Amino acid sequence: MNKIKVGIIGATGYAGAELVRLLVNHPAAEITAVSSVSYEGQRLDDIYPNLKEIVPMTLESVDEIIARCDVVFASVPHGVSEEMAVKCQAADTVLIDLGADFRLNDEADYKKWYGKEYKHPELHEKSVYCIPELHRDRVKNAPIIGNPGCYPTSISLGLMPAIKSGIIETAHIIIDSKSGVTGAGRGLTQGTHYPDTNEAFAAYKAGCHRHAPEIEQTLTELAGSKVKVTFVPHLLPVNRGIESSMYVTLNEKGSTMNIEQIHKIYTDAYANERFVRVEKLGNYANIKNVRMSNYCDISLHLDEHCSTLIISSVIDNMVKGAAGQALQNMNIRFGLDESTGLLTPPPAF
Repeated sequence: MNKIKVGIIGATGYAGAELVRLLVNHPAAEITAVSSVSYEGQRLDDIYPNLKEIVPMTLESVDEIIARCDVVFASVPHGVSEEMAVKCQAADTVLIDLGADFRLNDEADYKKWYGKEYKHPELHEKSVYCIPELHRDRVKNAPIIGNPGCYPTSISLGLMPAIKSGIIETAHIIIDSKSGVTGAGRGLTQGTHYPDTNEAFAAYKAGCHRHAPEIEQTLTELAGSKVKVTFVPHLLPVNRGIESSMYVTLNEKGSTMNIEQIHKIYTDAYANERFVRVEKLGNYANIKNVRMSNYCDISLHLDEHCSTLIISSVIDNMVKGAAGQALQNMNIRFGLDESTGLLTPPPAF
């Protein structure tokens, strides 16, 4: 069986480097080419010495690699992937976009939150957005796959069973998320400068983060009616990991249930999902337990006094929140078991 020929555009960014790390041991795929605008002509293992003698590949231009690949991962800023999608369409190459260009259904939302219009609206008619546990049926023949954002992934997986079972109020949901600094990307900013993040913890973009419309889009689809969220992200002084705490009011149906019944709803919902693990009651989901892996761990807690269900969902923002989920989508798209190349367990420490 011929291996899937893979190209990675933006291979020197954090998500791109994670794709390289994961794909090196993928049994059904091979890295055919890597690209970087910033480091074109240099070797990838000079940029990331951990890859020395493992991926001694030269970084090429985008145009040089698309036609040689079956699938291209684009780990690039918003507003860049559309033009790559045009070239991929011409070459009959599948595009999996880790950026924001193919995440939102409504162009008006994209313009509002990202300040750009669609240059090729016809491509958005062909693209699909896919959190595998929620949307895998969409991917089978898709030429363009919009890989979800990291925050929306942890939040949507955490809320899906409660929403689908109809036990919570969905008109307004409060979400409190914390992310490691790799979520901000490899570019240098004052906000992610070591002296500013070390031994610090603060909210940022409260109520105005670009992932909010993506979160609302996915939750509204699950609920079948408009869901609004108050979304407050925070920056953790760690390299990787996301913890999302969701505070939801139990409705009339949910108020009749105890935490054991709600827990069963979750364990049933994810019984056949390889990468979602529901914690035993009394345990707390911890980013340490998903680090370097494609797992999402969820824990449930009930505030009976306020009839509030507290859902804690954790992922590694660079794996399940980016590169791992993109690889999971590639596996589905090419008819592989979606766990292929993704079963390395998280490290113990």
